[in-house]
Amino acid sequence: MIGGVFMYNHKGEVLISRIYRDDIGRNAVDAFRVNVIHARQQVRFPVVNIARTSFFYIKKSNIWLAVVTKENINAAMCFEFLNKAVEVMQSYFGKITEENIKNNFVLIYELLDEILDFGYPQNSDVGILKTYITQQGVKSQSKEETAQITNQVTGQIGWRREGIKYRRNELFLDVLEYVNLLMSPQGQVLSAHVAGKIVMKSYLSGMPECKFGINDKLTLDTKGNKSATSGGDGAVAAISGGGGGKSSIAIDDIQFHQCVKLSKFESDHSISFIPPDGEFELMKYRTTKDINLPFRVIPLVKETGKGKMEVKVIVKSNFKSTLIGQKIEVRIPTPPNTCGVQLICIKGKAKYKASDNAIVWKIKRMGGMKESQLSAEIELMSNEKKKWTRPPISMSFEVPFAPSGFKVRYLKVFEPKLNYSDNETIKWVRYIGRSGLYETRC
Repeated sequence: MIGGVFMYNHKGEVLISRIYRDDIGRNAVDAFRVNVIHARQQVRFPVVNIARTSFFYIKKSNIWLAVVTKENINAAMCFEFLNKAVEVMQSYFGKITEENIKNNFVLIYELLDEILDFGYPQNSDVGILKTYITQQGVKSQSKEETAQITNQVTGQIGWRREGIKYRRNELFLDVLEYVNLLMSPQGQVLSAHVAGKIVMKSYLSGMPECKFGINDKLTLDTKGNKSATSGGDGAVAAISGGGGGKSSIAIDDIQFHQCVKLSKFESDHSISFIPPDGEFELMKYRTTKDINLPFRVIPLVKETGKGKMEVKVIVKSNFKSTLIGQKIEVRIPTPPNTCGVQLICIKGKAKYKASDNAIVWKIKRMGGMKESQLSAEIELMSNEKKKWTRPPISMSFEVPFAPSGFKVRYLKVFEPKLNYSDNETIKWVRYIGRSGLYETRC
């Protein structure tokens, strides 16, 4: 498992060092500083192996966080732990900066000892950690309070404490989807998939039970996998529904938060759960079929003569005319020997960036079923001997719908002990579709 955790500043100085295994020595600290932080050539890989020691690292602003091990462990687990550790620290003292880490080093060591035990990741739920790790110090607790903390750590509902009260009961639900696409110059889809997640913000009193429905009907086809798992993937679900939107969508690799009752999901295909207080990720999913691609990029590159090139790019929006796409950016690559670019665009602003060897075209807003066009004349220097391999045109955007066809049909709240009903709960649902790796070959 994990042998040690280190935190460095941009100079390579060690801010936090915690070693859990005897096989990790202090020389590992210097090895990472020399080979990664102070390396002349930029290291492009998040995993580095130095002298039979593996370093898994992430960088937040100017702080490096690294996990060290000499064993062959799960790389995804290491990065999940690092991101969870960052999330826990941010919840305690805000932004991850050198000053904040120095001011809260005692708290950080206490957190590391709690979320890692002899190199094995333990409970990293912020709500639970805050019940017995506080910045004000350890309080003297009664037997009832001690028993309550024990139940929260080891009980069935460890993600939510009892006695939560709000003046107004609200529930916010965000369906976030990231579209990934690789398209040929002829408009043929070479690969496409949507990675989605449902993020909820729960401000509900008591211990409510929520029921969540998607696309009317839900049928599960495991295809060799016994069932969906909480905190893991492997199930393939086919969702059928009607009335506004697609009749059916196919969801692969579904993964739920630990609060979801998998027994009910397997028996009657309903997503039932007692939500944690505040913001959490209810589920993640992935789909590869019948994706509604929000935009299509049509490129036309033509060499008009020696040292000259014409580029024409058309962007078409493929969603309802009542919707509006935002934060649209098209990045068109240019040859390294470009010496001049003349641009004409009807909508938005376009600029040639010599440092990136690309034309960047930005459009603030674009309605559905519209199209925009950009034309560019590129002048080239004739001293380039290598043939230019045309990189794909990339695009980023944000649209107010789910490209996979995911639809929230109902969200019900039941709280038998308190006096508020489902009708009194205020619910908000929002769909956001964003670009992942959205590319079109030239």
